[in-house]
Amino acid sequence: MEYVKLGRTGLEVSRLCLGCMSYGIPERGSHPWTLNEEMSRPFLKRALELGINFFDTANVYSDGTSEEIVGRALQDYVRRDDVVIATKVHGRMRPGPNGAGLSRKAIMTEIDQSLKRLGTDYVDLYQIHRWDNDTPIEETMEALHDVVKAGKARYIGASSMYAWQFMKAQHTAEKQGWTKFVSMQNYLNLLYREEEREMLPLCKEEGVGVIPWSPLARGRLTRDWNEQTVRSETDEFGKKLYGMVEADRQVVERVAEVANRRGIPRAQVALAWVLQKEPVTAPIIGATKPHHLEDAVAALAVKLTADEIASLEEPYVPHPVMGGLN
Repeated sequence: MEYVKLGRTGLEVSRLCLGCMSYGIPERGSHPWTLNEEMSRPFLKRALELGINFFDTANVYSDGTSEEIVGRALQDYVRRDDVVIATKVHGRMRPGPNGAGLSRKAIMTEIDQSLKRLGTDYVDLYQIHRWDNDTPIEETMEALHDVVKAGKARYIGASSMYAWQFMKAQHTAEKQGWTKFVSMQNYLNLLYREEEREMLPLCKEEGVGVIPWSPLARGRLTRDWNEQTVRSETDEFGKKLYGMVEADRQVVERVAEVANRRGIPRAQVALAWVLQKEPVTAPIIGATKPHHLEDAVAALAVKLTADEIASLEEPYVPHPVMGGLN
């Protein structure tokens, strides 16, 4: 396993981050395809054995049960200070006023609830899951700053927003002397490359770590175009992300061609492409089958040639900019 600094911080993270959205009680929340605790624990244990020290979840995943499962497993398998735990805040956790969003009240409530579920007194990286159009950014950034100063989070990060929004948040924090975001968890893969226009150059210039989610396009880059899975058939958010345009099919076919020539799984090719994209720090990978983790680690050794990269990128056409994905 390789380890790198997260942006300009001194924090060292594995070159791969294990995304834990797939671990949770299936009957809770909106992800019926998740693995329960008994089925999840082997993946968390194997990730540690492979040298992964970076784990990402969110309060909203499976109604908080993802945090509970991840927290209990990590307590059993590793010393707390040897892992980097990231979670997120924004999504609705209960009905009624103040049950979602990035108000001071919501943030202060949700950090304590996340810590309780994770079984720890701090998280290493506390991220805003989405932009909150209904709360002044000054309120959000000051509340996050206070979370850090209270020792409940070591660093803060952001996810899935427009570049101008991210820079507005950073400027607000800098102007007031508050804690700034050290990372951006954005949406990047061979089927969605719009982040290359503004967000990636911005993060490179500002020294912000990039931990992209869905590097394999929810598995679409790893299988034939018409092949379906239980998740692809029931994942409503995934259906929103992928319009299935003709150019996307061609990209999927190019991944298969490169993989066949090299004699390696398609997942390794698709992930290797994300890993070589500057300034990516650690793609967030999902794992629900044993080979998922092995393929991800193997991808670290796959160095695509300039011709291979050109072939993979050539069919791409501009897609509607997702921005905040709200």
